[in-house]
Amino acid sequence: MTSFVLAFAATLLERILGYPRPVLNAVGHPVMWMGKLIEVLEKRANNPALSNLRRRRNGFVMLTILLATTAFVSLLIVWTLRDIPFGWAAQIFLASTLIAQKELGQAVKAVADGLRENLTQGRHAVSHIVGRDPDQLDEDGVAHAAVESLAENTSDGIIAPIFYLVLFGLPGVALYKAINTADSMVGHKNEQFLDFGFASAKLDDLANFIPARLTAAIFALTARFTPGMDGEAAWRSARRDAKLHRSPNAGWPEAAMAGALNIKLGGARDYDGKTLDLATMGEGKDFIEALDIDRALKLYGLSLTLTLAVLFVLALIFG
Repeated sequence: MTSFVLAFAATLLERILGYPRPVLNAVGHPVMWMGKLIEVLEKRANNPALSNLRRRRNGFVMLTILLATTAFVSLLIVWTLRDIPFGWAAQIFLASTLIAQKELGQAVKAVADGLRENLTQGRHAVSHIVGRDPDQLDEDGVAHAAVESLAENTSDGIIAPIFYLVLFGLPGVALYKAINTADSMVGHKNEQFLDFGFASAKLDDLANFIPARLTAAIFALTARFTPGMDGEAAWRSARRDAKLHRSPNAGWPEAAMAGALNIKLGGARDYDGKTLDLATMGEGKDFIEALDIDRALKLYGLSLTLTLAVLFVLALIFG
């Protein structure tokens, strides 16, 4: 089974089934296992009493242990599955667990549905997918948070895993998820993690460089053929505004989605009681609502369909 066939089958399976709840309840999720290892190592190595240099070195060691463990386990699984009946099916299932189409779509849809009920429901739903303070968000703030999270996580949670699955098979996508999980847990620019999470944050930036720009291109191409959306504005916004984002990568999918939907994303937001006045991306309307989340979800769904179609063609050609 080629990596193209594996990527297509895993993406299709996850889009249909997601991660089965009985499996989650029984054994957890691979990202949870990675997170547990990171948590154990961080508690041992990120002692505030250590010097900044020592904590930075420890963060590098932690990341090395995490990646070595992930590579060993994933390669062992691949080698083992090659020699058992229907091992290919197990490999497809395992790869599908590291893609997050269904879960992301459902989480963002819950925000739109919550906002249609009332602001409190919208705030509650959005608190599950963003790190900013939900109690400080009005209707527009909740909608902005949902759309921005959808755009960024399309890259981190879907396109990037598929990209590394195509390139390097199951070990490739597993290593990417380990890097991304480490960044989400320790790659913060605060006193606790500034030095310890330095290596994780930098490697995550590198790993997402191509997928973020690929996601923007997919949004722009999808919008080009979707009535009511603007593909040219999507690509123009991505090229012009992505560099305004604090992240070297997140601005690409966010700016592309802003242009496609004719809205503005970014701007002021609250984290941990502090207001950050960030640049805006896009040229469209400032105020957005649940209906705009629906439009973002439409672009999201059609973009995933386009991605799946491309994977199908590649699987036919190179399978």
